[in-house]
Amino acid sequence: MTNGVLLVNLGTPDAPTPEAIRPYLREFLSDRRVVDLPPLLWWPILHGIILPLRPRRLAPLYARIWRADGSPLLAITRELRAALAAALAPAPVAVAMRYGQPAIAPAVAELHDAGVERLAVLPLYPQYSGTTTGSAFDGLDAALRALAWQPELRRIEDYHADEGYVAALAGSVREHWAAHGHGDHLLLSFHGIPQRYADRGDPYGRQCAETARRLAAALALRDGDWHLAYQSRVGNAAWLGPYTDVVIPLLARRGVRRLDVVCPGFAADCLETLDEVAIRYKEVFVAAGGEALRYVPALNARPDHVAALARIVRAQFRG
Repeated sequence: MTNGVLLVNLGTPDAPTPEAIRPYLREFLSDRRVVDLPPLLWWPILHGIILPLRPRRLAPLYARIWRADGSPLLAITRELRAALAAALAPAPVAVAMRYGQPAIAPAVAELHDAGVERLAVLPLYPQYSGTTTGSAFDGLDAALRALAWQPELRRIEDYHADEGYVAALAGSVREHWAAHGHGDHLLLSFHGIPQRYADRGDPYGRQCAETARRLAAALALRDGDWHLAYQSRVGNAAWLGPYTDVVIPLLARRGVRRLDVVCPGFAADCLETLDEVAIRYKEVFVAAGGEALRYVPALNARPDHVAALARIVRAQFRG
């Protein structure tokens, strides 16, 4: 049986401009998995306030992290695809974004045309949430229906407690400490979701906490040496807490001078890590009295990350 792999990441605009950000944001924020408000309430807000204004605010933030080869998220995901394809050869590996380009439908068609019979689908979200992994599977199912194709599917819903993934995280932190010295404290910052989603049973928060505990244990950290927090909240509704932008100045005021921040929920660096954490939160920390906030890069295409993902996929191929 011919095996194949579909890697799915969140998505990115095609360029760091309001004109490119607007359609990406429209697609993202129109997903009922992401925003579950009634359309009669949400659509006037989205089309009357957010889409006219927010792309102009986001454009300079994207511009200051944009790489020569384009969006960091897409470029790194492609690097990860190439490394994973080499590890899993001869199985073809395709990349898709849930929102924006390259879209899921053409990536699925590419694998269909390659003769894939058993398809392992790996959303690049270590912790499951309906807002991310669940939505990625929605896009996959729509693409399969359009093709009238039903391969033998292997859906990888999460890998939040996988030994190889946790070991790669621990290795990245140790390398950071070896290069820059050991910080006074380690903050594990995950992307947040609205609290009401967790209250309805989304396991994301529980899985983030499990990842955090396993990483702290792998690094032999004591309870007072690290914190778990959630970033990127928007709006006035309650989100999973504690909030990263609240914890960071609090740590500075408590005497933490050098703060290391790792984001275990991001497989590839993106706006939320390269700008929100490494630039904006650094400014917040220093303004509150801290000396240095040092961001530990995402696992990206590190060899130990690739090896962990390859092992997860091979297990799916074996059934």
